[in-house]
Amino acid sequence: MFSVKKSNMQCTTLQEIKMTALITGASSGLGCEFAKLFASDGHDLILVARRVDRLNELKKQIEEKYMTKVTILSQDLTLPDAAESVFSFTEQNKIQVDFLVNNAGFGDFGFFDSCDIAKQQNMVMLNVMTLTKLARLYIAGMKERNFGRILNVASIAAFMPGPKMSVYYATKAYVRSFSEALSVELKKTGVSVTILCPGPTKSEFWDKSEADSSSIYKHMIFYKAEKVAALGYRKMKRQKLFAIPGLMTNIIIFFAKIVPRSWARTIVYFVQR
Repeated sequence: MFSVKKSNMQCTTLQEIKMTALITGASSGLGCEFAKLFASDGHDLILVARRVDRLNELKKQIEEKYMTKVTILSQDLTLPDAAESVFSFTEQNKIQVDFLVNNAGFGDFGFFDSCDIAKQQNMVMLNVMTLTKLARLYIAGMKERNFGRILNVASIAAFMPGPKMSVYYATKAYVRSFSEALSVELKKTGVSVTILCPGPTKSEFWDKSEADSSSIYKHMIFYKAEKVAALGYRKMKRQKLFAIPGLMTNIIIFFAKIVPRSWARTIVYFVQR
């Protein structure tokens, strides 16, 4: 059970205080599943994504089933000032964010020099800069309250180079490295960081990344989004640094750590060609 310190209030349990989770990329896939998990525990939600129709539909479903408050924000998180816009929205509406789930992200499949550079730039902005800035903006308040949980969604890709998805793999390596360092800086502050590193997961990611022609799409085991989200949620609640769903994912990551890097990048290329 968590304990949390609020101003003018003695320490009490998490279940006795209404808390709020901010989830990016909440309109589908893992984001949608995270929303349901937080709502089932009685937390209020701020759901952020571009597709307002999807957000409204999810808001209706959650409020009817779980009787909790859902606030939606339609925001393009690839914009340079997206994080500031989200933070400003919560400040203006006097919403305190206790859980930050940096779930939004996308990939792109193909040789680097033939990929759309604008899409690559948006990927770096979303997967790296927006995630980093949101953490920076919300950590101060979490530290002041002596409570906060940050869940950053990385990938199995964070542990190896990824020919034919080079920029995507690099962004997820950043998420892993940044989150690990941040977890050390935040020790004894009441704020924890968890890194979710799933393997292939059933979601819209594969359509957006145009990777349906790759071998990984055809032959890898795909995990259900609800199971991946559930593991990430449990590990976050327990303040664990890593959440790695599935035996096969854990085995691949283990070998990625011990084999020579030249082998790793060659194997990934063979799998993804």
